[in-house]
Amino acid sequence: MNQLLRLVLGIACSAACLPGWAQTPARNPMPDGSRDMYVGLGAQSAPRYDGTGSRKVRALPVLQVQWSNGIFVSGMSAGMHLSDSPTVEFGPLLAVLPGRDERGSGNGIGSVVETTSFVLVNPIEKQLMLRGQRLGGMDEIATRLQAGAFANYYLAPDWRLTGSALAGSGRDHDGVRVQLGVQRLAAPIADHHTLSLAAGLTLVNRKDNATWFGVTQAEAERSRFAYYRPGGGLQDVHVGARWTWAWTPSWMLTSNVQVKRLLGDAANSPLVERPTNVTVSAAVAYRF
Repeated sequence: MNQLLRLVLGIACSAACLPGWAQTPARNPMPDGSRDMYVGLGAQSAPRYDGTGSRKVRALPVLQVQWSNGIFVSGMSAGMHLSDSPTVEFGPLLAVLPGRDERGSGNGIGSVVETTSFVLVNPIEKQLMLRGQRLGGMDEIATRLQAGAFANYYLAPDWRLTGSALAGSGRDHDGVRVQLGVQRLAAPIADHHTLSLAAGLTLVNRKDNATWFGVTQAEAERSRFAYYRPGGGLQDVHVGARWTWAWTPSWMLTSNVQVKRLLGDAANSPLVERPTNVTVSAAVAYRF
């Protein structure tokens, strides 16, 4: 079951490499009963967790699907378009939020660059090993499902404002995240080549920030970190670019880079080594 969960999460994460480049891909009018699907494989280099100076590289399977009834699966999310307007998109949204362990690793498929030691140790030795890890002594955060809604507004055919609100991210599933952004969709830069741009920010409540950037009294007593109780507010700003080369109507290579900057109480957390992180990915995909 754990391996199946990791595979599903890995596939979900990988859809972020696709041309839609959003939790909510653009409404795609199609004949009734049809669907538009991408599958493929790539790789991603990303920080182990937000704010760390340590990175991990992992294989990245690709899957993104849209159906003519408005249902879609994209990135770490799934939802449904309820609007038929050419300038407004909205609907319900579900999103999987990966967990975090003492190494800072979330659930995912097997890493390309990562090793694990299977050595039996006694409890005292294990505690010393955990303290030697970046998040040693911190509670593990389980993977969780968030639920909410999205809404997008087109300023022009290739420009749109995006927004989503999701609940369920906190330690007790009481965290709330709101993401706002602007996107330039698939601007042609040469034959068969397009470039997409995006910028946005994330607002959270206190429960969300405390889960990912706080240190409880119990964690402070068994880790190297001091007690820290962050509040809510602006958690990060981020910008990104995506280049896509469609060398045939079905085959494409797409590469993505995103830069995220932590702000406010999140950036001031004792868990944060580096407030600015970069994620890079690339994948080859086939469109059915």
